[in-house]
Amino acid sequence: MVSTQPRSVSILGSTGSIGGSTIDLLLANPDRFRTRALVGGRNVTVLAEQAKALRAEFAVINDEAQGEALRDLLKGTGIRCGSGRAAVLEAASLPADWTMAAITGAAGLEPTLASTRNGGAIALANKEALVCAGDVMLRVVKEAGATLLPVDSEHNAIFQSLAGAPIDSVEKIVLTASGGPFRCAPLDVMRAATPEVALKHPTWTMGAKITIDSASMANKGLEVIEAARIFGLAEPQIDVLVHPQSAVHGMVQFRDGSLIAQLGAPDMRVPIANTLAWPERMSTSAPRLDLVALSRLDFEAPDEVRFPALRLAREALRAGGAAPTVFSAANEIAVEAFLTRRIGFTAIGDVIAYAMEKLGAPTVDDLDAVLHWDAEGRREAEAFVQRPQRNTVEGAFLVHA
Repeated sequence: MVSTQPRSVSILGSTGSIGGSTIDLLLANPDRFRTRALVGGRNVTVLAEQAKALRAEFAVINDEAQGEALRDLLKGTGIRCGSGRAAVLEAASLPADWTMAAITGAAGLEPTLASTRNGGAIALANKEALVCAGDVMLRVVKEAGATLLPVDSEHNAIFQSLAGAPIDSVEKIVLTASGGPFRCAPLDVMRAATPEVALKHPTWTMGAKITIDSASMANKGLEVIEAARIFGLAEPQIDVLVHPQSAVHGMVQFRDGSLIAQLGAPDMRVPIANTLAWPERMSTSAPRLDLVALSRLDFEAPDEVRFPALRLAREALRAGGAAPTVFSAANEIAVEAFLTRRIGFTAIGDVIAYAMEKLGAPTVDDLDAVLHWDAEGRREAEAFVQRPQRNTVEGAFLVHA
């Protein structure tokens, strides 16, 4: 039965690409949703425009220096304003039926947990919440009676393909990867790649961090860890296939031999809409998949020699403890170092491997421990980036020489 009451929603990370796609859906369905809180990063102009368009109750900019500018832009609208970390957590703590958790990186951990404690539906686009703090996050979900809805196109595809089937009926799942701009590139080309080349994704339009993660396949490693947490699967039950058409987003192989796949155009509005309207369906203006024009679907195994981040993520998942936290933290530092031309593209895997080897897999029991090992992972990764033997964009660390 379709609800007649508007669903209250909050968006954490409204000025990013996921937040923007979510707002497109809200603006197209003004009678179905009521906006409680919007949290943006640094783009105060965009945040103010979003808040006015949606008549949000509360708008928060994470950059405290932009607080006065936000108040000026929203003066006379009746929209409450805030800035800085405390205001972000206040906005995240507002009860809402549905919250988009799309603040990227470890910075999104506390706001995501704060929203989860309200017991509503959490549309999870922040991989780190489950990668870095998986046990903590899942414990809070259970205690609060919250509903976790995956937004990543691959995990949402698995969610849709399962269609409520018990997890013990699953033999394995398959996450697909586009292969990024370096799918067929030899190592010497990858060593010499500049940020401009790596940011040219063949099928998806995304932010810089996730685009580089796609190019290195670190994003697929993060997704393997996340899938294990969301669906309660062991590492060997999670396969990855490179699928350059980006039409099949995920598949479930059931024990009876059935293989169920979810297909769709590479448009994030599709998985977001699936979680926004869940358990119903809603219309979107996303392009429809034209199977005749597509004509073929190709799949190939990933190359873990050229893309070692995927192998390292599997090692982190098997090790458990803080190993996934260290993997994620070191990857963030490595991506930033590559984008600022301090290391070459293939050095991203070297940075991650070094931090994981140095720190191992210590126990993680609470958020404080997660944040501690996140900081340690960043520290070790940065120390390795600053080593004198590293090359710049023309190459990688000596391990790849």
